[in-house]
Amino acid sequence: MARSHPATNATRFSLGVVMLAWLAAYVAALPLQSLVLGLSGHSGESSDLWPTSVTALSAVTLWFAFIVATVVVSRRFGSGRFADDLRLAFRPIDMIGLPLGVVSQLALVPALYWPLRRLWPETFATDRLSERAQELWDRAEGRWVVVLVLIVAVGAPVVEEIVYRGMIQQALQSRLNEVVALVAAAAFFAFVHLQAIEFPGLFLFGLVLGICFMRTGRLGMGILAHVGFNAVGLMLVA
Repeated sequence: MARSHPATNATRFSLGVVMLAWLAAYVAALPLQSLVLGLSGHSGESSDLWPTSVTALSAVTLWFAFIVATVVVSRRFGSGRFADDLRLAFRPIDMIGLPLGVVSQLALVPALYWPLRRLWPETFATDRLSERAQELWDRAEGRWVVVLVLIVAVGAPVVEEIVYRGMIQQALQSRLNEVVALVAAAAFFAFVHLQAIEFPGLFLFGLVLGICFMRTGRLGMGILAHVGFNAVGLMLVA
């Protein structure tokens, strides 16, 4: 039977290369972030206490390392055409991603947490689920509100989709059944956020993003879904 959607498993780079690149980027970002914290006078502080300026610089430092890693993977192990190798493309139909992200934030994820909250009301209390977003919003003042929105609703969706769908999920599909690759990429995406209480919701949304990539063969729809999801998440705590 013919495939009903574009193939996304004809990647030119292997899973081993991709995971090594991810690890190298993460390790390389650590001293850079430490330098940022030291220069800003916030070394040793919990990230919960950072002002928005430091949070933004820390995020950009991490993203820079990951984008460099994806560029290296593309040039050394792909065609050298970054957008083609990482499936970074948009079409008008990808605009469906925006309402999909909104619905995921307002309905899909809450539906997942409803039974969890019934079973463990203190662990999955609503205020605990939104705690990190609330803290980010509360620390942003004046022009830094705009910076926070750009970081959360623009930068994070673009970089994370390039890394976790364009690079990691695509490489997983080169070695595994695409459904197994979808689940593995979503689980890894949720895990690296290092927030246990958020893992179920991020895993579910990771599946949504992965399906967008798997069905379209490009990142456009997933990026826009991610934008909608994160933007609404900020609006809910504003």
